[in-house]
Amino acid sequence: MFASQPPPPSTVNGVRPSDVAVISSIGLHMHSTELSTVVSRLTELMLMFNPALIREDTNLYAPQQRRLVEQAEDVSLDLQNNKGTDVDRDWKLVLLFVQVDRLCAVKQPQVQSVLQTVVEEVDDALQLLSSQLKRTIVSVALWDGEQHKTCMDANSEGEVRLLRTLLTQSLQESLGELLVKRRWYNDRDDFSVSLQDKPLFTVPVSSARGKHVSEAEATQQTDNLMMQMWTNLLQPTVGQHNTDDSGNIMTLPCPTEDRPFLRTEGNSPSNSPSDVSPLLLPFIGTEMPCEDFSPSAFVPTSVHELRPADINGVAAVGDSLTAGNGIASNNILDVVRQYRGLSWSIGGDDNLTTVTTLPNILKYYNSNLTGFSVGMGKEQSPQAFLNQAVAGAKSKDIPSQVRTLVKMMKNDSRINFESDWKVITLFVGGNDICDHCYNSLLYSAESYVQSVRESLDYLHKQVPRALVNLVEPLHIIPLREMHMDPSLKCPTLLVEILCPCVILPKPKSKAFQMLDDINRIYQRSLQDLVESGRYDTRSDFTVVVQPFLRKIILPRLPDGRPDRSFFSADCFHLSQKAQTLFARSLWNNMLEPLGNKTSQQDFNADINLKCPTKTSPYIRTFNNSDYRYTPSPTPGPIKNWGSDFSCVDLVPSDTVPMSVNQLRPADIMVVAALGDSLTVGTGAKAKNFFNINKEYKGVSWSIGGDKDLETVTTLPNILRKFNPSLKGFSTDQGLPKQKGFNMAAAGAKTSDIPAQAQALIKAMREDKKVDFEKDWKLVTIFVGGNDLCHYCIDQNTLSPKNYSHNLKVGLDMLHKEVPRLLVNVVEIFEILPFKTVHGKSVACSLVPRTSCPCVINPIENSPELDEIKRINHEYQIEIQHLISGDRYEGKEDFAVVLQPFLHNSFIPHTGKGEADPSFFSVDCFHVSERAHAEMAIALWNNMLEPVGRKQSYNNFTYDRSKIHCPSQASPFVFTKINSLPRPPATLPPTSSPISTVPVPRCPSSLPVWVPVVAGFVGLLAGITAAYMLFSCRRKDKVQRGVEMKATNF
Repeated sequence: MFASQPPPPSTVNGVRPSDVAVISSIGLHMHSTELSTVVSRLTELMLMFNPALIREDTNLYAPQQRRLVEQAEDVSLDLQNNKGTDVDRDWKLVLLFVQVDRLCAVKQPQVQSVLQTVVEEVDDALQLLSSQLKRTIVSVALWDGEQHKTCMDANSEGEVRLLRTLLTQSLQESLGELLVKRRWYNDRDDFSVSLQDKPLFTVPVSSARGKHVSEAEATQQTDNLMMQMWTNLLQPTVGQHNTDDSGNIMTLPCPTEDRPFLRTEGNSPSNSPSDVSPLLLPFIGTEMPCEDFSPSAFVPTSVHELRPADINGVAAVGDSLTAGNGIASNNILDVVRQYRGLSWSIGGDDNLTTVTTLPNILKYYNSNLTGFSVGMGKEQSPQAFLNQAVAGAKSKDIPSQVRTLVKMMKNDSRINFESDWKVITLFVGGNDICDHCYNSLLYSAESYVQSVRESLDYLHKQVPRALVNLVEPLHIIPLREMHMDPSLKCPTLLVEILCPCVILPKPKSKAFQMLDDINRIYQRSLQDLVESGRYDTRSDFTVVVQPFLRKIILPRLPDGRPDRSFFSADCFHLSQKAQTLFARSLWNNMLEPLGNKTSQQDFNADINLKCPTKTSPYIRTFNNSDYRYTPSPTPGPIKNWGSDFSCVDLVPSDTVPMSVNQLRPADIMVVAALGDSLTVGTGAKAKNFFNINKEYKGVSWSIGGDKDLETVTTLPNILRKFNPSLKGFSTDQGLPKQKGFNMAAAGAKTSDIPAQAQALIKAMREDKKVDFEKDWKLVTIFVGGNDLCHYCIDQNTLSPKNYSHNLKVGLDMLHKEVPRLLVNVVEIFEILPFKTVHGKSVACSLVPRTSCPCVINPIENSPELDEIKRINHEYQIEIQHLISGDRYEGKEDFAVVLQPFLHNSFIPHTGKGEADPSFFSVDCFHVSERAHAEMAIALWNNMLEPVGRKQSYNNFTYDRSKIHCPSQASPFVFTKINSLPRPPATLPPTSSPISTVPVPRCPSSLPVWVPVVAGFVGLLAGITAAYMLFSCRRKDKVQRGVEMKATNF
């Protein structure tokens, strides 16, 4: 029945995917659920090549404390005792996973010894497998799926990420060296070990990216990890790319005619690790050319008459470049060490002849200078003193650093807080840019400058006699070149994890342009902030922008390649050579007048120190530079919360669509809504206490229809641009007042949704303006806030299961009784941020406490609040499970779509760090018309985004032009079905969320088949798979992939 198959290969270098009879894993434990899913996906893929493949699951949930060698022994015994395999004849693939988490559980001084222990354990396991198993390929992979967990007592989220990444890279290099030393355990021709090129790691959740990873995103992430493993198992091909220039397409390769085997060192030699020449000079000193080091005759009272010798103290806040990570490091692991005494803006080790820093320059002028850091250590160490920079910090972390700094200056006897003149250097922004592509709102220019403004406002309010150096973020794009030249042997994989949004975009891609734009906008925003004049309201304080990093000219060797000696061992942080140039340039910027400051850092130039002159003896400020600020024009008052509309294609379908998956905005004839006070518009336009309970239905985000879009932004007003005959919206003004099909009620809980759905069905049936059978209808459901607000009072009734059940009952009614219907279910928001909304009115004191007691009343960090946070998250999970299944996919004219723009809720803040009151009603609980407008835009934009790639956070920044338009390629409102790639090519659905894993499609004339379907279809699957594989081998050098949309860039 089957064509005769060739005998299994005799050597390890000739094993094809179809030759593998058994796949087994080592290194999984009971907490490795995500990794186990990755292995399962990989197994499903390999079943295509051998439908008889056996997965040996003995060690799938091994206790976490079991050593690798013990698990290897179990695998060996099980394979030998398995009657379904021929242990001597069958080829086996063993996946050996090394968990990075173990290194994070120790103190920094113990890391090196623990790392060596881990490598020795891997060595023991591999030697055991080599001695007991024949015909085996072992693929070793690092796994770091816990990037959100703490590491070595790190105090910040950014520092955790930095430490874990450095440890992962160090372990990767150590394992590579082990394999070279052991010659890949290839002392026989039927056994070999390879190391996966890249560690397996999950995108950091919540903290590092500013948002939780949704269930769809987690599934996508798992599929990407599977694809990474698969790609690294195959022989590499020349020019193999996983993304296009925009980073949007990912392909899963097939084995090719000329490279058909699983990768081994024998058939695909690797670039073996080699020693890198020393990167650092031992000391980088500077000659002091100045002669006049005298202070002012009297202690100055004006910052504009401040001489270098008048400065008594220095301080600094920022990230790892100020903390001093890796300045004197010559190996990856040492980059975790913070050489604060060598830091360009705040270090004070030795003196200027050996260590060039701003404090060491100032010591020439004032030998009693204080505040600088010495030696090594973290920000809490005594040696750090007023260097409060934290590794991995982003702009949002600077306000807390500043508060800590001010507290230290006030309480330390070495600082006379009131009378000493202080220079404070603030430098931050690189880490924001590194993650900007993952969350453009959290790392927007507005958010960046808001955090800097909050920090400077605090210094301005609290600190007397201070000059603040505000250093612009460096132009980061030139640093990409360090990772373009393989001859530099830079650990590019490490930097791809630390700074993906800088390293990964392709040249000339949209993502690359966005990177350059945000970098430049960050720089300009600091200039605009300072030139507003807000920090020059008194004579003893000012902020000066120092722009020497605005343009970077990369250092080069005589042969034109980038000079790695200016960088630390990771090719990301700076070595002492670069820190020296930074210090010289900062000092020179301080002496240059505003309007004529050096705005580039040329690493190839020999930078000499400038000196104060008799005519210009002061640190330069706007005043003593005779510089006039040119603030940006102040925008006029906002007259309304309407929006501009730029869409051009407003026509409906040629004929009324029969399928909800072909529904254009102009085809929608009726709108309706179910929900609570947020949908009825409670207090949205209230100006005083007496109107806080008034319902302003006409401005309701999902169902209001007051006036027009240019004046009032709501979903119906957007849809009326496409269909002026739209029916069902609510109005209060501009038209006769009408409720429309707004069935929401203030105070409603999820248990009220079935009754609201029934009332809606009845109202639409009875409305003579509605053709119930033929009109396309759009219903928006948003509910759950009141359930959370009262959960602690009635936990059984308001449980997550009941929350889901009540929604299901309402959706079932609509599914059964309403033809031609699309339902938006808006995901419940994160409710805890509402605790940050405060006001001075009586309404703000009373309404939130009585309306939402289970959230507002518990104290911070209490068990009660932790429980609400957990239940909030379970509500989100329940609604995802309900809608991601196939319960509502039985009708061609019905669909339910989850719109997740509130999944990660951000409360907009003012420059003072307080919740922006313009987004809330006078009771500090219900939301204002402005917030309704922002929610309407976010909902509409979500409707135009494919399922699985929808924005899952709110972008509440004022912009009248944020409304998206349907495209010619995607003219329909997105549903689950029309979001799939065309033609779809996914794995069969399982109980888990729908996977977007592509399957290899070698000969284009053959159907794709994954032989995992049970029952009688299995026989057909085997025939189809065999035929496909034999045809794949005959095809000349085929290497195609099924496209899979990604979300990174």
